[in-house]
Amino acid sequence: MTGADDLIDLLRRFNVEADRFVDVFARGHGLHRTDMNAIAHIWRAAEDRTPLTPGELARRLSLSPAATTALLVRLERAGHVERRPDPEDRRRLHLHIQPKAQALAHEFFAPLGVHMREAFSHFTTEEIEISAEVLQRALTATTRAADEANPVTSEGAAIRP
Repeated sequence: MTGADDLIDLLRRFNVEADRFVDVFARGHGLHRTDMNAIAHIWRAAEDRTPLTPGELARRLSLSPAATTALLVRLERAGHVERRPDPEDRRRLHLHIQPKAQALAHEFFAPLGVHMREAFSHFTTEEIEISAEVLQRALTATTRAADEANPVTSEGAAIRP
C-alpha cells in the first residue's frame, strides 16, 4: 500500500466506527440513520447561519420530496426539528433544530469530543492544520463522488434511488 492507500483505509475504518457510535445514539432515541443525518445538516446550517430549506435537505440526503416530508414530520413529532416560514418569503420554509435535540446530542457526543481532543493534543498546531486540510480535501472528494453517483434535479428530487 502507498501512503495515500493507507490513509484511505484509515478514513474508511474511521467512518465505520463513527457510524457505529452514531447508531448507538440513534437506536437509543428511536431515530433512523437518515434522521440523524438530517439533524446534522440542519444543525450545521444553523451554526453557519445559512437557513436550510426542505428542498435543500432533500438534495443533501438524496431523498424525494415525499420522503423528506415524512422525515420532517417524524422529527417534528419527536420535538427535534421545526419548520418555520422564511420571514422574507413566507412561501418558503426554513428548518430549525430544537433545543431538545441539541441537549440530547451534547450529552451523548461530548465524551467523543473529549476523546478526540485528547487524541489531537499530541500534535502541534501546524500538524493539526495540515490534518484539517487533508480531511477537508477528503470531504470534498467524497462529496463530489456522492454527487456524481446520485445526480439530483434542480428541485432536489433524486433521479434514481
